Amino acid sequence: MSHLNLGVIGNCAIAAMIDPQARLVWCCLPRFDGDPVFHALVDTDHGEAARGFWSIELDGYTHSEQRYVPNTAMLVTRLFAADGSAVEVRDFCPRFLMHGRSFRPQMIVRSILPLAGSPRIRVRIRPSFDYGQTAPTITRGSNHLRYVGPERTLRLTTDAPASYILSETPFLIERRTNLILGPDETLLEAVDHVARRFDEETESWWRDWTRRLALPLEWQDAVIRAAITLKLCTFEETGAIVAALTTSIPEAAATSRNWDYRYCWLRDALFVVRALNSMAEVETMELYLGYIANVVSDSADGHLQPVYGIALEKQLLERELTSLAGYRGQGPVRIGNQAHEHFQHDVYGNVILAAAQSFFDHRLLRPSSAVEFERLQRLGLQAHKVYATPDAGMWELRTRARVHTSSALMCWGACDRLARIARHLGREQEAADWLARSTEIRNAIECRAWNPRLGSFVDCFEGEDVEAGLLLMAEIGFLPARDPRFAGTVAQIERRLRRGTHLFRYAAADDFGEPTTAFNICTFWYIDALARLGRQQEARELFEGMLACRNPLGLLSEDVDPRNNELWGNFPQTYSMVGIINAAMRLSGRWEDVV
Repeated sequence: MSHLNLGVIGNCAIAAMIDPQARLVWCCLPRFDGDPVFHALVDTDHGEAARGFWSIELDGYTHSEQRYVPNTAMLVTRLFAADGSAVEVRDFCPRFLMHGRSFRPQMIVRSILPLAGSPRIRVRIRPSFDYGQTAPTITRGSNHLRYVGPERTLRLTTDAPASYILSETPFLIERRTNLILGPDETLLEAVDHVARRFDEETESWWRDWTRRLALPLEWQDAVIRAAITLKLCTFEETGAIVAALTTSIPEAAATSRNWDYRYCWLRDALFVVRALNSMAEVETMELYLGYIANVVSDSADGHLQPVYGIALEKQLLERELTSLAGYRGQGPVRIGNQAHEHFQHDVYGNVILAAAQSFFDHRLLRPSSAVEFERLQRLGLQAHKVYATPDAGMWELRTRARVHTSSALMCWGACDRLARIARHLGREQEAADWLARSTEIRNAIECRAWNPRLGSFVDCFEGEDVEAGLLLMAEIGFLPARDPRFAGTVAQIERRLRRGTHLFRYAAADDFGEPTTAFNICTFWYIDALARLGRQQEARELFEGMLACRNPLGLLSEDVDPRNNELWGNFPQTYSMVGIINAAMRLSGRWEDVV
């Protein structure tokens, strides 16, 4: 069983993760990149002294069942005991419209309903602060407990006996019992009334949101769950979409490939926009394009970092914590990410290819115009300047710089799309200038990245190896799929990077040795390439294989061990969920063929 059998709840302001036994093991406050007040996911169990979790324990527990309320981000866990008693735990973070505004408080609602017998439960709520270093001071009122930390205080309001929760004493549960954890503010209504109303309104909001999605004929449930999870990774206040909701889940066992993914990587932009556009989820797409536009507007010299904070922070100082032992004891736990210092030239293409949507899409409230084009031109000039210079590449190699073909490819994409945008705006001279620059980069790639001995494009100029980013040549329009050079490149990638039904990013040793897990988005890129080559049945089989790798709730992390399909890497991974959406859209049969 994968240790990442977790459900995610959230409201696009905060998120939390809950294991199959209804134990809440991860939640950062006051936002995704904040202090994990519940952090058991990346710490070892310290027995009775353990902190960083919130459990609801059924006396005589034997097994559990877990599912999402259909078409929502609300999680239901049923716990069963040996004597036949059972309870249901409903978990969610409230979100709905209130007074004409989006209501998404820093709040978790947990409702416990007796299902059978005479269940007896114990509630243990043990937050901590400063990344596990500081235990809270606990004070109490008649129906609430306050967990006081150095910078924030959490209030648990409940209609269960507060004394039992404070002392962690087991008690019989005979009616619906509610636990509401949030800011240190008094609830103005009865706890049960608030919990029920928030439950009903949150379920209604998510169902309405899901109902508006455009879906493929096939794999609808998988796409809906991926879409909801992508939405949960959105920080709506700014429009940012984080790479994942966790830090330091290792890419593979015992490797120290532990990174903080609670930030916004510009590399994700193109594929996120394509997924949102394909589902007609225009509101989230426009919020995200707005975040990207803010990044671009702040780049006076045309330079872009690969990654920014969710409120446009540029400094993401990376450091290792000693207070947390790590996921399954496999540290270190890192916060911040050194990638903000890297030069990764593929970012220019990813941003411009994503932003191109805003010039052509008539649905947008704020379509882009000449002002935005001028800003993008700064990025394009930077792409043209750096395309043949060494960088860390899309895979963020920390100690080795080369002229990576995939980076040059995205620089070509930047110039190519600027030519298209200029033509769309009626600026013919600028269109010609950008076409000339894109042709220059194309000629360099075709001359310096093509290896005639291998019959394939290669990972770097004058190189001898391949990497999965080369699969994007057809995706972004550099080559038509029918070009024999694309087929030759796919063949070399298959030969060198495919492991069973999975694809590695690269096979060569890097800063941490040889990779041992497959990168899920690369497998999805491979599936897309196979479909473009007409190998439709093979692509469908591989896609079904990827769906089988999801956890029981339909979520994927960054990586999979091809030897046993165990999930590794930060979770849930935006890139992986986007991969599900884009592959389903590519492979599905047509609605008009059946209705």
